[in-house]
Amino acid sequence: MELYISTDVETDGPIPGPHSMLSFGSAAYQADKTLIGTFSANLEALPGAAPHPKTQAWWESQPEAWAACRENLQSPETAMQNYLNWLKSLPGRPVFVAYPAGFDFMFVYWYLIRFTGESPFSHSALDIKTFAMAMLKQEYRRSTKRAMPRRWFDDLPHAHLALDDAIEQGALFCNMLQEHLRNSK
Repeated sequence: MELYISTDVETDGPIPGPHSMLSFGSAAYQADKTLIGTFSANLEALPGAAPHPKTQAWWESQPEAWAACRENLQSPETAMQNYLNWLKSLPGRPVFVAYPAGFDFMFVYWYLIRFTGESPFSHSALDIKTFAMAMLKQEYRRSTKRAMPRRWFDDLPHAHLALDDAIEQGALFCNMLQEHLRNSK
């Protein structure tokens, strides 16, 4: 059985290495939108890394989210090993899901390989926006959340708190998946 691991990251720059993943959250969903479990961690910055000026300016406009992602910091080694153990303990094969997958997966994959030497996701990530493009039968850049039908959204917060955003995006994905499966019969 596949489990959809909806994941959101908060970072201090556009790429891992020169910049750090500050916080991440994952919500493990079954296809029917049953939430199996969650994982989140706030990470210490990478040694030698520095915030990107544009990202830092954005954080300055989000003081509550910034404060939340700087509480109870863990070393990247500890956080990623705990995350790997959590993923391996789940009752199914993990599929990485994000919006946008290209950004979130880049950080999670880099951190997993750097600090644990492995990724149970392999090299694959499912992008919610790409799935919306296929379902809506329109161009990728027009397949934004604003263009998606309201029925796909649950009344969940999106406040740039990694775990909350992962839960919200996972519910969105599961709603889309259920509609796709119903319409495919």
